[in-house]
Amino acid sequence: MRAIRVASAALLGVSALTFSAPAAVAKGDNNITPFGFSVQPSTIAAGGQVSLFLERDNGGCKGSATVTAAVFDTITIPPGKSQATAVVDWDAKPGAVYQVTFACDGVSGSTGLTIATGRTTNPAPVNPNRGVHAGEGGSFAGFDLKEIGLGAALIVGSIGAAYHLSRRRTGEDGA
Repeated sequence: MRAIRVASAALLGVSALTFSAPAAVAKGDNNITPFGFSVQPSTIAAGGQVSLFLERDNGGCKGSATVTAAVFDTITIPPGKSQATAVVDWDAKPGAVYQVTFACDGVSGSTGLTIATGRTTNPAPVNPNRGVHAGEGGSFAGFDLKEIGLGAALIVGSIGAAYHLSRRRTGEDGA
C-alpha cells in the first residue's frame, strides 16, 4: 500500500514539473526559401538596432534582397552583401511581434521580431564598422517576475503535496 502512495506522489511531482516547464511551439507556416535569413536579436527594445542576415552561400539569392517590416524602414541588401542593419521605430508597441519579410529573386520568407516590454532611453549609436554591442540584455528578457514567482510557488506546492501524501499514514497499514 505504501508503494502506491509513493508512486502517486512521484507522479504528482513529475506532472507538476511538466506543466510548469515552457511549452515548445511548432510553427507550421511553410516558410521555406532557397536562401537562409535571420534577424538578430529576435527581441529588441523600441529604438534599438537589429542586424539583418541573408545567406547567399548556396546561390538561393543572387540579386538584391529587400527586407520589409512595419517597425522599420525598408532595407535593401545589395548583391554580394549578406548583412544590413535597421533601427526599430520608437513607436513600436511593447510586447508585439512584427513580421520581418525577406524577398529576393521573386521568393520571400518571413520571421518574427518581438518588441521588448521596456524602452531604451538612450540607444547605442549606430556604427557599421564595429561589432555587436553586447550587454544590453539580460537572461530574464521577456519574463515577468509574477510568472516566475507563480511557477516557483506551483513547484514548491506540488513537492510539498507529494511529500505530505507520501508521509501520511492511514488505518489500512495495520500500524
